[in-house]
Amino acid sequence: MNQVVIHRDPEIQGGVPVFVGTRVPLENLFDALEAGDSLDRFLEDYPSGSREQALAALELARVAASEHAPAA
Repeated sequence: MNQVVIHRDPEIQGGVPVFVGTRVPLENLFDALEAGDSLDRFLEDYPSGSREQALAALELARVAASEHAPAA
């Protein structure tokens, strides 16, 4: 995956990670999913984000979690 979908800018939302081209914090996606909301519901609530961005962010999180999982 070469496309940047999340970035930080001190001028946008105080520098928290947001989806590129939006002011939607990445944390909002995880909060929504943890609360039991569907991805579709998240996208309805934050229409400036795209499904592709959300799926790419989830894939990044999956890869990061797999890479940092301790070996048994």
